[in-house]
Amino acid sequence: MIRILSVILALLFGGYLVGASLFFAPLPDGRLCQGMEIVVRDSLEKHFVNEADLLSFLKRDKSSPLERPLDAINTDSIEKRLARNEMIAKVEAYKTPSGKIKLEVTQKMPILRVMTADESYYIDHNGTTMPISRRYVAQVPIVTGYVEKEFARNELYKFALFLRENAFWDNQIEQICVFPNRDVELIPRLGRFRIVLGPLTDFEEKLHKLKLFYDQAIPKVGWEKYSVINLEYKNQIVCTKK
Repeated sequence: MIRILSVILALLFGGYLVGASLFFAPLPDGRLCQGMEIVVRDSLEKHFVNEADLLSFLKRDKSSPLERPLDAINTDSIEKRLARNEMIAKVEAYKTPSGKIKLEVTQKMPILRVMTADESYYIDHNGTTMPISRRYVAQVPIVTGYVEKEFARNELYKFALFLRENAFWDNQIEQICVFPNRDVELIPRLGRFRIVLGPLTDFEEKLHKLKLFYDQAIPKVGWEKYSVINLEYKNQIVCTKK
């Protein structure tokens, strides 16, 4: 029995060595690129970039690997050029044993959409801006009012991450209104009232108070009794009746 197992293991190891040698063997000098394989991550959920976009970008940038000698193609350069696309979070490019260039692209994930009188853009999960897409609208909270990009990339970004990581609040908050002094009001998806958050400092504590209010008071009075729920004050909630 031990002898049979030894033979099987030897055969498997030998097969691995043959396969590895074929996969990692250097491609012949002068061989032309046989095509491209492009994988766009999360393409069923997000539609910011597709295969045609990437091919078009490389062609315009004069960095397409098609019909070029494989040994003259710099995959690091392709990664850096594609990474300039504001819709892309990460790119991996490499040569395959079949003589193709494979691209694995990860799209950015927006967590906020900022809409002001002057511009409209997304804030992504890394706190960077990304442009609005003509073909796809992400279902994320909308920020309106007096929004400076620095404020959007920092305080609002942290607030949006908290919403994103909390299923209840992610489903609850529809709009974030920012005032010139950077005070914030929230518009919920459920209920016709405004939530006065005030400064974003201690927003977790403020939303915890609101969650207790939802759990304890709303079942008794209903969603339509108040026009404003104010969370600015320490250890209390001030409500304005309709």
